[in-house]
Amino acid sequence: MENEPVFVETPLFRIGRALFGGVLALNALDNLRNLDERIGYAEAKNAPAPEFTVPATSGGLLFGGLGLALWRAPSAAAAATVGFLASITPVMHDFWNVEDPEQQQQEVIHFLKNTALLGAAIAFLKFGRRND
Repeated sequence: MENEPVFVETPLFRIGRALFGGVLALNALDNLRNLDERIGYAEAKNAPAPEFTVPATSGGLLFGGLGLALWRAPSAAAAATVGFLASITPVMHDFWNVEDPEQQQQEVIHFLKNTALLGAAIAFLKFGRRND
């Protein structure tokens, strides 16, 4: 049986979890508060069944963000976050389909930001499995 990594209970790791998970949870709450707008945007991006997928994925992100921030069911929370980011990023930030240079640049920024967040969520998934 592996020993728990020393850094998992350090103040810096707790701060990192709180920042990462808190921002994700706030993003999810914003999606849920502005559901009609988010569904409309998803429809414009030709996302599948946006009236179902937008609230479902936002709920998953809320679970993931809170779970990571509070380190409760961390592997499930990280998996929910990975699922959200992996599924929505290529659909909602499809910069390769955008012709307007300014809009395309914005989509590239969001795509890369989400890719970095995905990498962090995958890292949390690894350490979360040791704590469930």
